[in-house]
Amino acid sequence: MPLRAIGYVSQATQPWNRATVDDMVERAAAFNRLAGVTGVLFFDGARYLQYVEGPEDGVEVVYGRIQSSPLHSDLMELARGTIGRRLMPYWSMRWLLADPSHMRTLVKADWTGFIRLAERKTNPQTAMEHVHRYVEPYLGGEAA
Repeated sequence: MPLRAIGYVSQATQPWNRATVDDMVERAAAFNRLAGVTGVLFFDGARYLQYVEGPEDGVEVVYGRIQSSPLHSDLMELARGTIGRRLMPYWSMRWLLADPSHMRTLVKADWTGFIRLAERKTNPQTAMEHVHRYVEPYLGGEAA
């Protein structure tokens, strides 16, 4: 069964509160484990950018929950498609506080095909290269 992925950005509907984001991500992680979905959520205090991956049926159910959440608005899908392997195999969901400039870079990056060139260590260009660069320090020995 092929793996699917979706990336999106949206506006937070509530003021920044770490406890609220922690709770939201904890509930999402529990649901994602059941659906076989993994991913990462970036939050800059005003916007969310999330990347989710997994089996097609699991990703669609998770994305349906995301779309109906009252915690954000103005959802804009950045990409949707098939992937060869997971980028976040060990995270049912994790959130990272993002600097607004990082968020702008992620939003504007090339999301076409979820491509990540492993050999490029500097000047990332694709969205997946940027995502990997931002999450790499948090992987702590986990394979990426």
